[in-house]
Amino acid sequence: MFHEAQWGNGWAARVASTWPTWALLALALALTRLLWAFRWRLSRDPRNPLPLPGGSMGWPVVGETLHWLAQGSDFHVCRRRRHGNVFKTHLLGKPVIRVTGAENIRKILMGEHSLVCAQWPQSTRIILGPNTLVNSTGDAHKRKRKVLAKVFSRGALESYLPRLRDEVRRQVAEWCTRPDAVDVYAAAKLLTFRVAVSVLLGLQLDEDRVVFLSAIFEQLMDNLFSLPVNVPLGGLRKGIEAREILHANMEKIIVEKMEQHHNEHLDAFDYMLSSAKEHGQDLSIQELKEMAVELIFAAHSTTASAATSLLLQLLGHPGAVQRLRAELDAEGLATTGEAGEGLRAHLTLDEMSRLRYLDCVIKEVLRFLPPVSGGYRTVLQTFELDGYQVPKGWSVMYSIRDTHETAAVFRAPELFDPDRFGPDRAENRSSRFSYVPFGGGLRSCVGKELAQIVLKTLAVELVATCRWTLATGEFPKMQTVPIVHPVNGLHVRFTQNRQLS
Repeated sequence: MFHEAQWGNGWAARVASTWPTWALLALALALTRLLWAFRWRLSRDPRNPLPLPGGSMGWPVVGETLHWLAQGSDFHVCRRRRHGNVFKTHLLGKPVIRVTGAENIRKILMGEHSLVCAQWPQSTRIILGPNTLVNSTGDAHKRKRKVLAKVFSRGALESYLPRLRDEVRRQVAEWCTRPDAVDVYAAAKLLTFRVAVSVLLGLQLDEDRVVFLSAIFEQLMDNLFSLPVNVPLGGLRKGIEAREILHANMEKIIVEKMEQHHNEHLDAFDYMLSSAKEHGQDLSIQELKEMAVELIFAAHSTTASAATSLLLQLLGHPGAVQRLRAELDAEGLATTGEAGEGLRAHLTLDEMSRLRYLDCVIKEVLRFLPPVSGGYRTVLQTFELDGYQVPKGWSVMYSIRDTHETAAVFRAPELFDPDRFGPDRAENRSSRFSYVPFGGGLRSCVGKELAQIVLKTLAVELVATCRWTLATGEFPKMQTVPIVHPVNGLHVRFTQNRQLS
C-alpha cells in the first residue's frame, strides 16, 4: 500500500511537472462539468422508464444562466432547434425543463396543484416577499385571487378609466411638446408607474417622489431574476435593498390612506381593503406593503413593455394606423377643430369594446411580442411530455413566445397581421393554448383586463391626437429577457395633430 501510494504521488508529480498549468486547469474544469452533468442524470426518477430530455446543464452552480441572460431569445431558439420542444437546462440555481407547444403548455397549466405548482425563481420570491399572490399556493392563493378579483372587476375598471385616461393624455401631450426624441420605453415605464401608484393605489405623490420611487422600482425589477446568492453588490442584495426603500416610503402613505378609508371605491387599494374584509381577512401593514408593490409589479413593467411594442408596430405599419383612425371616425369617437384632432370626452369600456380593429391590433401585438416570454412551475410528481420524463422536484418553464411563433394555427407567424384575429379568419378561433400572452388556468394573469385597457387607451390617444416618426436610422433590436424591450431604447419624435390626414 505504501509503495502504491508513493508511486501514485510520483505519477501525479510527473504529470504536474510535464503538463502546462492551463492544460491541468482545462482538465479540471472538464471533469467538474462532467460530474455536474452526472449529478443531474442521477436525479431522474428511476420508477419512470422514460429518459430525460436532451440539453445541457451548463457549469456547476451557475448552470446556463449567464448564457441565458446574454443571449436572450437566441438561447432558447438554438436549443429548441437542436433538442426539440422539450429540453433540459439549469437556470437561476434550478434544474429546468423548457417546454414549447400548445398541447405541452395545456398539460402544465391545467395540471396546477396536481402535476405542478407555481413557483417563481428563488430570487423573485425573496425580493417580492411571502405575502404576494405569486408566492402563494393552495388555499392562500385562492383567497388572494378572490380579493384581487374585485380589484379587477368590470365595475372597478370602469371607475379607474377616467383617471387612467387623464394620466395617458397628460403623458402623450408632454411627449408632443418635447423638442427632442422621446425614449418610448423609458417614458412608458414612467407612465405605467404613475398609473400604478395613482390609479391603482390612489397615492397622490409629487413628481419628484414619483421619479425617485420609479427609479427604485426599476432597481427592484432589474434584479428580480438574479442568482439566489445574497452577497454585497450582488443582484439579490440590490433587489432586497430596493424593496426595503419602497416599503419604507409606502408605509406612512398606506397608514394614512387606511385611516381615511371610506365606502366609496375610488381606486384598487380601496377595493382590495373592502374585499379583504368581505372575505374575513385582516391584512397587516406588511401584507399591504407587499401587495402594494405587487400591484405595481402587475401594472408596470409588462404593460410598459407591451406599450413600447405597440408603438414599435404602429411605426412599422402605417396602414394599421390609418385603419384605427378610420374606425374612431366611423364610431363617432373622434373630433376635429381649430386646435386639431382629438377624442370625444372620455371613452367608456362599452365604447372601447366597439373598436373591433383596435382589439385585433392589441391582440396581435401581444402575440407578436408577448411581454413575458414564459412562466415557471415546480413539478409535484414525475410526468411525461413528448416522450420524456419531467422529474419531480425540477422546475418546468413553459415558453409563451416560442409557442406563438411555432403554433400551426397561425399563418405566417413571422408577420405582424392584426387581421388574423378578425371574425373571418380561422386563427381567431385558435386552440386555447396556442395564444397565451397572459398564461392560463388557475394562474392566469389577474390584471390582464387592466393591461389591455391601458394599451387601448394609449393607442386611441396616440392615433387621435398626434403623429410620430422613428428618430433613428433603423428599428432597435429587441431583448426578451426578462421581459421584451428595445436594447438601447425606442427613440421617437411626436408632434400634435393639426389637421386630418
